[in-house]
Amino acid sequence: MKVVIIGGVAGGATAAARIRRLDEKAEIVVFERSGYVSYANCGLPYYVGGIIEDPEELTLQTPESFFARFRVDMRVRHEVTALHPERKTVTVRKLESGEEFEEPYDKLLLSPGAKPTQPKLPGVGLHKLFTLRTVEDTLRIREFVEREVPKSVILCGGGFISLELAENLRELGMDVTLVQRPGQVLNPLDEDMAAFLHVELREKGVRLLLGHSVEGFSEADGGVNVLLKGEEPLHADMVVLAIGVTPDTRLARDAGLELGLKDSIAVNDRMETSIPDIYAVGDAVQVKQYITGEHAVISLAGPANKQGRIAADNICGGDSRYSGAQGSSVLKLFGLTVAATGINERTAKKAGIDCDKVVLSPMNHAGYYPGGTVMTVKVVFEKGTYRLLGAQIVGCDGVDKRIDVLATAMHAGLTALQLKDLDLAYAPPYSSAKDPVNMAGFMIENLAKGTVKQFHWDEVDALPRDGSVTLLDTRTAEEYADGHAEGFINLPVDELRGRMKEVPPEKPVYVMCQTGLRSYLACRILSQSGYDCTNFSGGYRLYGAVTGDRAAARTAAPCGMEKQ
Repeated sequence: MKVVIIGGVAGGATAAARIRRLDEKAEIVVFERSGYVSYANCGLPYYVGGIIEDPEELTLQTPESFFARFRVDMRVRHEVTALHPERKTVTVRKLESGEEFEEPYDKLLLSPGAKPTQPKLPGVGLHKLFTLRTVEDTLRIREFVEREVPKSVILCGGGFISLELAENLRELGMDVTLVQRPGQVLNPLDEDMAAFLHVELREKGVRLLLGHSVEGFSEADGGVNVLLKGEEPLHADMVVLAIGVTPDTRLARDAGLELGLKDSIAVNDRMETSIPDIYAVGDAVQVKQYITGEHAVISLAGPANKQGRIAADNICGGDSRYSGAQGSSVLKLFGLTVAATGINERTAKKAGIDCDKVVLSPMNHAGYYPGGTVMTVKVVFEKGTYRLLGAQIVGCDGVDKRIDVLATAMHAGLTALQLKDLDLAYAPPYSSAKDPVNMAGFMIENLAKGTVKQFHWDEVDALPRDGSVTLLDTRTAEEYADGHAEGFINLPVDELRGRMKEVPPEKPVYVMCQTGLRSYLACRILSQSGYDCTNFSGGYRLYGAVTGDRAAARTAAPCGMEKQ
């Protein structure tokens, strides 16, 4: 059996190694148009920033090492220009010489990946305007930074690559401006959780221009002008265009393969395309979103590697199936760790799912053990069934651990109520006896039983300020003085029992604190005395981050020590 693989990075390289492990006699040929195979895409921004110093660290394998271990013929700087399913060959061009030839196959695997989205705007292609996708892109940017020593950069886009570049280039001392059309960074997050990233970016000196449309680029004063719709242009020494990626599917389209969402390659759960003996994996394919069951394009390394393994199994006569992707991701941003899995609240509502959520801000480990920091956790679930839909976490230490627990719970089909029952490891340096994941389950159980009612950040401004309800802030007087929501009066929770006569019993009470814990305790005290009481989900910490109030934002420092 002869297998030809187009693309030698995550999915293609994984498939090649797996095929060899399953079939020692198979002939395996990989064509990669860049000069590198099996390289670490996710590490590219860290080479630009000098965190990774040796470019060889980015290449997990070379063609020579791959051949030595797996006897796979890895041909770099070879571009496949056409597929011929009718005669089971591909046309290949040697980029160094221009020579073309046809290569036959018995099985063909497409792993072309995705290319940076480049809108048809004036000035795209300027010398000092870069994209970042391949090792060659990285080397060009690193060489430019070292040679020209630019003092300023504009990043167009607010996704993973752009945020990682913002951190790395800011750490090099550059003035960094991030501009994009959407009103928040990092689309997998909801607006309220993305607000913590906005706080962190601004505090680290990154200028954010959200909700601004880029209309083109031009050379000016030795640098680049970024033209904005209806506004004065921005100027910087260099610009990086990072507004997303587009499936690279020209070959598939020209060969008549069925395409799907965003012109991605349509595949079944065996990673088979619409033409027999042709498989496809990675950023170029359409997959099933595991939570909604809808079609999706999810450009992440984890899914690409799993798909490569599944395709290899089936090429070798097995029957492996891909159940879909949850989109689990994690990002380092200066002092923050940001993680998400499943779908966010916005996506759930768009899909017509009747959802609810809890927001909590627990410590990453036992509060009495030194060095504890706060994380903010948002868990989204379906009303009635309590099916877990997604989770987002922003914090410092321990974020990755909790998102992986929640991702596993979702994949296993646990309900949100069952989170309270998970038996998770505990020692003071690592967690609390009631882990943050357990705490989310306890909160959801309280909602299910009617023990507590909650209101959210986007409902605060609509609360009556005419005296018909009581708006109560149960933090300390010092915390209240540092900043508070309009109309909320201060009554510390520890004084509430002795001062309950100050709260009119005939009026509904809306209660807020720093993270939601003290206000919950206040609600329990008031409810058992006959009050109609509703707790603010997420606390003033969340409210301050979302509203952008400077005093509030200071109390919303994502990794600060917080009173619970």
